[in-house]
Amino acid sequence: MPKKSDRTVPLPAGLTPLLSQPQLETLYGVSDWTVMKWIKQGMPVRPYPGREKRFDLNEVEAWMADNDPARDCELATATA
Repeated sequence: MPKKSDRTVPLPAGLTPLLSQPQLETLYGVSDWTVMKWIKQGMPVRPYPGREKRFDLNEVEAWMADNDPARDCELATATA
């Protein structure tokens, strides 16, 4: 019998999972501090039970394209 991690089921068309903050950090290769900074800058967050946050990848990618947080980091570093 295959391991649980090997059993994957494709999502129905048009459905994207909500990512947790650690998953988003891993996807973009950034720290938790950076994600918190992005949230303060207006990155969309979905409410989730408890104190956790969830992120719709399509919304985050659209926000990234419009806001370019990497450029903001470069500007902050250059002026420091």
